[in-house]
Amino acid sequence: MYEQSLVKIIEPIKRTTISRLNKSKKWKYGYDKEHDIVVISKTGKIGQVVEIQNLRIGLPAEPKSVHVHAKNKWQKIEYPKELSRLKNIFDWRSYPEDQKEKWYDYIDEEFKRRDEGFWFINKGKPTYITGTHYMYLQWSKIDVGAPDFREANRLFFIFWEACKADKRCYGMCYLKNRRSGFSFMSSAETVNLATISSDSRYGILSKSGADAKKMFTDKVVPISINYPFFFKPIQDGMDRPKSELAYRVPASKFTRKKIQTNEQLEEIIGLDTTIDWKNTGDNSNDGEKLNLLVHDESGKWERPDNILNNWRVTKTCLRLGSRIVGKCMMGSTSNALDKGGDNFKKLYNDSDVSRRNANGQTKSGLYSLFIPMEWNYEGFIDEYGLPVFDNPCDGERLGPDGELIDVGVIDNWQNEADGLKNDQDALNEFYRQFPRTEEHAFRDETKNSIFNLVKIYEQIDYNEEMSRTLGVTTGNFQWVNGIKDSQVIYYPDPKGRFKLSWVPPQQLQNRVVLKNGVKYPGNEHMGAFGCDSYDISGTVDGEGSKGALHGLTRFSMEDAPANSFFLEYLSRPPTAEIFFEDVLMALVFYGMPILAENNKPRLLYYLRRRGYRGFSMNRPDKVWNKLSTAEKEIGGIPNSSEDMKQAHAAAIETYIEQYVGLLDQGYGNMYFQRTLNDWARFNINNRTKHDASISSGLALMACNKHRYRPISERVVQSSPLGFKKYNNKGHMSKIIK
Repeated sequence: MYEQSLVKIIEPIKRTTISRLNKSKKWKYGYDKEHDIVVISKTGKIGQVVEIQNLRIGLPAEPKSVHVHAKNKWQKIEYPKELSRLKNIFDWRSYPEDQKEKWYDYIDEEFKRRDEGFWFINKGKPTYITGTHYMYLQWSKIDVGAPDFREANRLFFIFWEACKADKRCYGMCYLKNRRSGFSFMSSAETVNLATISSDSRYGILSKSGADAKKMFTDKVVPISINYPFFFKPIQDGMDRPKSELAYRVPASKFTRKKIQTNEQLEEIIGLDTTIDWKNTGDNSNDGEKLNLLVHDESGKWERPDNILNNWRVTKTCLRLGSRIVGKCMMGSTSNALDKGGDNFKKLYNDSDVSRRNANGQTKSGLYSLFIPMEWNYEGFIDEYGLPVFDNPCDGERLGPDGELIDVGVIDNWQNEADGLKNDQDALNEFYRQFPRTEEHAFRDETKNSIFNLVKIYEQIDYNEEMSRTLGVTTGNFQWVNGIKDSQVIYYPDPKGRFKLSWVPPQQLQNRVVLKNGVKYPGNEHMGAFGCDSYDISGTVDGEGSKGALHGLTRFSMEDAPANSFFLEYLSRPPTAEIFFEDVLMALVFYGMPILAENNKPRLLYYLRRRGYRGFSMNRPDKVWNKLSTAEKEIGGIPNSSEDMKQAHAAAIETYIEQYVGLLDQGYGNMYFQRTLNDWARFNINNRTKHDASISSGLALMACNKHRYRPISERVVQSSPLGFKKYNNKGHMSKIIK
């Protein structure tokens, strides 16, 4: 059975607290700092609190009356024919007064749904959609006519509403699958917001100017044209403009009060609101104040255009000082990493809501959202808009058009993937188009890796599939009773800095040998560590490279897996000293030596100062008397030598070929996804960004140090063996002197 992890109902607030504040309608639309939730309700009441990709969202409370469609599912409510004949506000004003009266309640209700959202029964369950989603379903015309209701889109719009409500947020960065409907949904939102705003600017960007123009002419304009008269302002210029949609005369919100009091409708004034598109470039929309910027196909900006540079520029168009006045709606599948995908990936990772600065903002200012393909794959969504994950047991699931769905999307997707196993680039493209994980979405082309990318991705896919049974734990080390240089224990912690796939049995832990006052590892025969350290706690950009540590076993007679990476550490604690202590505790716990780069020597001096010089391995390519004074003092290996760079890369390459991916006896036991992905992207000419590769490669060199020993020069000298030589001429032999 498939278990979804996209959305979950949580209870971060006591029910009594919710009831108490609901009674007095105290819940305000926006970010609630006290309870750390984003409230998207506009009624003063909240019901369920859901979590979507780490963002906690308070939904409106279920009303007493919920709309029921005839077929127990979403159906577009038919637009009254009498009103459909009215094309604009001027037609309405000339409409007989006695005929207007019966439509005021209908119009008021549509405005209310647009603002507060809409509840309806779907498959017997009360279901909430946001006002934006309602406008998309009820009043937006797309290429197939009226959009279908999809649960995936419902969650998308709930997340987007939270982005709009949260004053800390600049918008969303949506990682999507192909044909998910993002272009239409973002176009619908553009028209929805523009038609209720004055003195506002709305912009569209895509992977090229031609694509942005097509989105404007084929999606935005038709949606605007097909709005009912009470939502649609009068346009300036042509009915179907090519470059700019300008709203002049606003639609009016009519009420029964106005007609009863004979109040005059407001004076006709221009909205002065425009929607336009721009050519793709780093400085598109520079200097303009924007209420909404739609970024379509952001992961497909090919060089020299750079989505990162563009976002740095346009981000300033969405704020006045520290106040955010506009939002960005960004969505895309990803190109291969060298075709713009790497920039989008960085932007997406910088939008993680679980990592915020002191102002409560993500590094990019955006909130990342990934909806796996199984939620939104055409042909596998039933008549209720719900995804068909597993094979229907009864074969009774019907699609929106009444077609029978007899297989689940998971099996169908896997069958397609299996058919592409022999063509890795085609498989990676399929993964990028229809990703089930973030890893799939950012798959690279095999030609871009110096290592065997086929085997790396085989291992990654296996790890993802078997994630629940691999036994990888997250945690930290600590000294027993806080006494340094005693014994070390490991304790699981979901927020820990270490990932472990093997913990040695009790009798193998904390093996430290003392020789002449210097501590040496007692399990050197079992394995070793590799480390890519750093010296400075702070960095210019506030991020910097991570400290990396990897543990690797070698073949031994002990109770340990052979040739297996058992520890991964990729973190940058607040101070370098915390990192050094983390490394030291891992060394003591496993009783294994470490090979570290000595061009960043603070770690090695730290070990020496604490009495652990015996744990620091010397460079394996030189004998003792050839080491420099510093190398004799602290150990380690430099990273500047081209020979060492090549040897380091060759060590990783050999390991991948022998122990990663599908092997004769099954799959390899390399279970650390971050390291595998770092190998996939490793650039030998620019190693600074590949902390995991540096560290893991050093661990491999440490465990195979015999391969790098220098060949001693031998001087061959002839020496007599002590045998006499004789001259045998004549009748008597004579000794040759």
